[in-house]
Amino acid sequence: MTTSSATINPQRLFVACCVALIVTAMTFAIRAGILTQLSADFDFTNAQLGWINGMAFLGFPVAMMFGGLIYNHVGARTLMYLAFACHLLGLVLTITANGFVTLLLSSFFIGFANGSVEAACNPLIADIYHTRKTAMLNKFHVWFPGGIVIGALVSSLMTKLGLDWQWQIAIMIIPTIIYGVMIFGQPFPTMANSETSTKTNIKALFSPLFIFMFFCMTVTAASEFGTQQWVDRIFGASGAHPMLVLALVTGLMALGRFFAGPIVEALNPVGVLLMSAVVTTIGIYLLSIASGGLIYIAAMVFALGVTYFWPTMIGFISEYQPKTGALGMSLLGGAGMFSMSMWNPVIGGWLDDAKAEAIANGVPAEAVELTAGQATLQNLALFPAFLIIAFTVLFVLRKRFAHSK
Repeated sequence: MTTSSATINPQRLFVACCVALIVTAMTFAIRAGILTQLSADFDFTNAQLGWINGMAFLGFPVAMMFGGLIYNHVGARTLMYLAFACHLLGLVLTITANGFVTLLLSSFFIGFANGSVEAACNPLIADIYHTRKTAMLNKFHVWFPGGIVIGALVSSLMTKLGLDWQWQIAIMIIPTIIYGVMIFGQPFPTMANSETSTKTNIKALFSPLFIFMFFCMTVTAASEFGTQQWVDRIFGASGAHPMLVLALVTGLMALGRFFAGPIVEALNPVGVLLMSAVVTTIGIYLLSIASGGLIYIAAMVFALGVTYFWPTMIGFISEYQPKTGALGMSLLGGAGMFSMSMWNPVIGGWLDDAKAEAIANGVPAEAVELTAGQATLQNLALFPAFLIIAFTVLFVLRKRFAHSK
C-alpha cells in the first residue's frame, strides 16, 4: 500500500470497486438464469443444482471471513488482486466444466472472488470517504442490484438468441478485465480513518447485539436470495418471464438504494428493518398465489421489502458496533452468504418434494412446475415472517443499545 495520498485516485478506485461489484452481481443473475440449461445438459436434479448454487454462497463467506481477518495487515489492494484472479479462474472453469464436480469447484472460486470484492471494497470506500460514508457506501451498493439487472437482461437476451450457457458465462470476463485494468498498478491508501486493531475488532464481536444481528443476517439473506436465486426454476412455468421478474425486482432495489441515504437517516434503522420484514413477507406470499401478469405486481412488493435489508444490516453494525471495524462488516456479510450455502440445497429439495407431491396428487402435467414453485414460495415466506418477530423485539429494546454503543 502506498503512503502518499497525493498519488491516490479515489474516483478511479471507487469506479473499479463498482465494476467489480457489477461482476459479482452478474454472477448471481446469470447463474440463476442458466439453471434450467444446466439441468438439461447434465441431467441434474434440483437438489444438485442447489449444491452448485450453494458452493458460490459458501465461497463468499469464506473469502469475507478470511479477508476481514487479514484486511488490517494486507489492505484492500491484495484482496482486490485476489478477487480478480479468482473471478477469472472461476469463469474459465465454469465454461470448461464437464460435470457436477467441476461446476462445484468453479462455483466456489466465483463465490470466493465475490466475497473478496465485498471484503476489500466496503472498508476501502468507508475509509476513503470517511466524512460521507453512508452516501458513498449506498452509491456503491446500488451496483449489486444494478449488476443483477444487467446480468438478468443479458441472460434473457442471450437465451432468446439461442446462445448456450457457456456464452452467458463468458460475457462476464469483459467487465472482469475492465476492473482488473483499473486496479493493477494503482496506489491504494493506508487505513487512516478506521479501527485497525484486529484484537479490538475480535473482542467487539462477542457483544450480544452483534451475535443477535449476525444470526438475523442469515435470515435476511435467505429471504432475499432464496427467492432470487431460484427465480428461473420457480417462475419458469408461471406465465411470467423469470429473468424479467429478476430484472424488475433488482431494478427497483437499485433505485431504492440510490435514494437510501436520506430515507434511512430520517427513520430509525430498526424501524426500517421491521417494515422491510413485513413487506417482504407480504411480497413472497403474493408471489406464491399469483400467476401471469400479477406476478410482476407481487414482485414489486417483494422488491420494496428486500431493498434495504442488506445495506441497513451492515449500516446498523457500523453505527452501533463501530469497534468491530472491517472485520465486523465482513463477518456480517459472510454470515448472510454462508446461510445460503446451507439453504440452497434445502430449497432445491423443497422444489423436488413439491413436484413429486403434485404428481402424486394428480395435478395436470402442465401445472406441476407452477404448483411446486408456489408451494416452495410459501415455505420461503417463513423466513421474513420470523424476522417480524425478531425485529419487533429489537425495536422494543432499541433505546437500551442506543445508549450503550
